[in-house]
Amino acid sequence: MKAPQLYEELKHLAEKLDITVAEHSFKATGTRARSGLCKVHERWYFIMDKNRRLSEKIDLLSECLGSLDTEAVFVVPTVRELLQKKGAAGGPDGTETERAVKIS
Repeated sequence: MKAPQLYEELKHLAEKLDITVAEHSFKATGTRARSGLCKVHERWYFIMDKNRRLSEKIDLLSECLGSLDTEAVFVVPTVRELLQKKGAAGGPDGTETERAVKIS
């Protein structure tokens, strides 16, 4: 699977898991912002720096999604294999990871 299609599949999977993927430019913020998962008013978002290379976007999003339970949804085999390689603990199930931040 080519990188653009893989990234689209990862974003589609995030939507199935009720995570909104939003791309924003962090250059104008004046702070050191990082791409990652956050919770705003009981809703999960993955905020992606749109200036990152496509390969970095795939790595960041697959690391996040790899930490979640995806057994209840259909995942394209190529994507599932990638997620299994990237899996780690934490995420929208209530636990927080280094990249998950809760904002009230």
